[in-house]
Amino acid sequence: MQGSANLNLMIKAARRAGRSLVKDFREVENLQVSAKGPGDFVSKADHEAERLIREDLMTGRPTYGWLGEESGETAGADPTRRWIVDPLDGTTNFLHGMPHWSISIALEHKGEIVSAVVYDPAKDEMFWAEKGAGSWLNDSRRIRVSGRRALVEAIFATGVPFGVKKTLPATLQDLARLTPACAGVRQWGSAALDLAYVAAGRFDGYWERELKPWDVAAGVLLVKEAGGMVSGLRDGQNPIEDGALIAGNDGLFDPFRKIIRNL
Repeated sequence: MQGSANLNLMIKAARRAGRSLVKDFREVENLQVSAKGPGDFVSKADHEAERLIREDLMTGRPTYGWLGEESGETAGADPTRRWIVDPLDGTTNFLHGMPHWSISIALEHKGEIVSAVVYDPAKDEMFWAEKGAGSWLNDSRRIRVSGRRALVEAIFATGVPFGVKKTLPATLQDLARLTPACAGVRQWGSAALDLAYVAAGRFDGYWERELKPWDVAAGVLLVKEAGGMVSGLRDGQNPIEDGALIAGNDGLFDPFRKIIRNL
């Protein structure tokens, strides 16, 4: 695997945190029947993973800023660089013993994502990218978005809002328009992996609302470097900062976006 020193640091941190999470994941099934329940345990696993990642990244680059799901934002002495980290994307899957969750690490330089890692420890799949160097899976396999050009053959991914989120009606309307036109829609519960799967050609497109920068920062670069396209859900939206985005291969992006935007 060839990459910058920063990328190698990110991969090392992701693997270390991944080993910790896999160890904890093996205990989740036993916790399902405990009186205490697994919620507190998973929260501790999440925080410990972020602690390990932060320790590795900030020891290696102590002047960089930090934005993490669990610990929030910390300004760095170098205002141009910032780590953006989700230590466990797909917490609900983790909680239920489903092996589909990930670690997402991105490096931002002057407001642009320049390095990205999305690691799936349960399957030992390391997706990574650097600006201008393409997207890759594990040590040496370059990945690209799918080449499909017909909506009827395409599979898309999204996240269906839960709890008190206000975007459920809009998402259901999206599904009502898109589902009849395509081969299927998947809801797998990890935005970072959804984007990595678009980059790898497993999904043909992805859209979602109400996301955070740490959910998508790494995945957006993966898609772009794999030859895909990413935009805000609406004109003028920043896909990472506004947390509402559409991503897909270049051939299907426009018709897919028109359906989601109801144009």
